[in-house]
Amino acid sequence: MNSNVKSDNRHFRGCAATAWLACVLVAFSAHAGDAARSETVKFADLNVDTAAGVEALYGRIHAAARRVCEQPAGELEAARSCMTKAESEAIGKVNSPLLTAFYQQKTGNKPQTMTASR
Repeated sequence: MNSNVKSDNRHFRGCAATAWLACVLVAFSAHAGDAARSETVKFADLNVDTAAGVEALYGRIHAAARRVCEQPAGELEAARSCMTKAESEAIGKVNSPLLTAFYQQKTGNKPQTMTASR
């Protein structure tokens, strides 16, 4: 009798896990149209150890953020919020002290730092 209980319990867990996975997949596919847009900013041609290189890189990041965060007319605040977040994340990924200082001076914001998690 004990083996039947274990078998029924395993069957129930398997069905529950399958149902949960199906719900998760539906939720992800429902948001597929809202996928985050991104753009790669190349800067191998710039020397980010100079003020001119940092300024040029910031200009590229700012322009990319503007393109990625473009919103329909009337949603200016959403576009600004998106741009701030996109720029901050990009500056954090580059991880250049001069670029970070330039960004802070220009915007008054601190870039988002990337942290590792387990």
